[in-house]
Amino acid sequence: MLDETFGFGPLELLLKDPTISDILVNGPHKIYVERRGKLEKTDVKFRDNDHLMQIIDRIVSKVGRRVDETSPMVDARLPDGSRVNAIIPPLALDGPTMSIRRFGANPLKLEDLLNFKAFTPEMAMLMEACIKARLNIVISGGTGSGKTTLLNTLSSFIPQDERIVTIEDAAELQLQQDHIVRLETRPPNIEGKGQVNTRDLVRNALRMRPERIIIGECRGGETLDMLQAMNTGHSGSMTTLHANSPRDAQARLETMIMMAGMELPIKAMRQQISSAVDIIIQANRLQGGPRKITTMTEVMNMEQDVIIMQDVFRYKQLGIDQNGRAYGQFEATGVRPTFVSRLEASGIKLPSNLFQERVLLRD
Repeated sequence: MLDETFGFGPLELLLKDPTISDILVNGPHKIYVERRGKLEKTDVKFRDNDHLMQIIDRIVSKVGRRVDETSPMVDARLPDGSRVNAIIPPLALDGPTMSIRRFGANPLKLEDLLNFKAFTPEMAMLMEACIKARLNIVISGGTGSGKTTLLNTLSSFIPQDERIVTIEDAAELQLQQDHIVRLETRPPNIEGKGQVNTRDLVRNALRMRPERIIIGECRGGETLDMLQAMNTGHSGSMTTLHANSPRDAQARLETMIMMAGMELPIKAMRQQISSAVDIIIQANRLQGGPRKITTMTEVMNMEQDVIIMQDVFRYKQLGIDQNGRAYGQFEATGVRPTFVSRLEASGIKLPSNLFQERVLLRD
C-alpha cells in the first residue's frame, strides 16, 4: 500500500534487491531483470497499462520531465541515480515499456573494480597518473560495458581543489568532489520551445571558469566543442562515447564532428582529435557478463592523414569456461607511452618496469 502511494509500486521490490543490475519492463505483465550478467523473468506484474503509465509518470515528473502522446520517449533518473528510459504507445505497440539501469546507492570504488578484476593495479596506477597530470581521456565502449561506472571511479583521482563542471543528458554521474557544478540538458516544452542541448551547455561551461569539463556522453555536435575545449586550456577533461575499439572511437569522433554541421576536411578533424585526446580507455562487456578494460591506447601524433595509436595495456580473451563466462589475461605490451615525460614534468614518477612486456593477471 505504501509502495503504491509513495513509491514506485511493484518496482519497489526489485529496486530493493542489490543483486539486480537492470530492470526491463516490457508492458504491464512481462518484467525481466538481469542478475550477475544473466536475464531472467520475474513474477512481478502491474495491474494494467494505466497502472504502469501512472508509475512512469511518477518517475519522470520527479525530475521535471514528461511523457505523453506529444513526446512518447523520455530519459529520466531515479532518486538513487539509476538511469530510466521509457517509451509509450503509439510508438511501443505492446503497452508502455521501461528500462532501468541500476546504479547502487554506494558507487563502486576503485578497490571494488580491482576485486572484480575489471583491470589490474598497474592499469589503475597509469589511469591515476594520467588524471593527476591532466591528460584528456576518452572512455569508449558498448552499451552496458561500464563506461559511466568507470568515469565515476576515475573522477575520485581528481584533486579536491579543482573546479569541475559536469554536463549530462540525464544526471547520473556520482562524483566524489566538493567543488562541482552539475548541468543537465532540457527537452522542449509542449509548444516545442525551450530546449537546451548538450552543445549549449558545453559553450556555457567554458564561461564558468572550469578547470575540468566532464561530459557524461558525447553523441553529437557537442564533440567538436569538447575537443576545442580540450585544445584550449581545459586539459584533464573526460568524456565517454559508444564504440567497439579505440580505432572505432576515432571514427565515431570524426562522424560526430560532422554532426556539428562543419564542413571540415578529414585532415583538420584528425589533427583536432590527435592533439586533444591523449588516451582512449576501451571498456567491454564480455560473454557471460564480466566487464573489463580491454585496452588502454595512447593517441599519438599524425603521420600524413593517419592518427598513430599504440596499445599500452590490453586484455586478451583466451576462451569461455563451463559457466559460459569469458576468461583471459591482462598484458603489458612493452610499449612505453610518449606522454610519460609529461607525467614526470607534473611530478609523477611511475615504476621503471611498469610497461615491461609481461602477463599482468590471469582470471
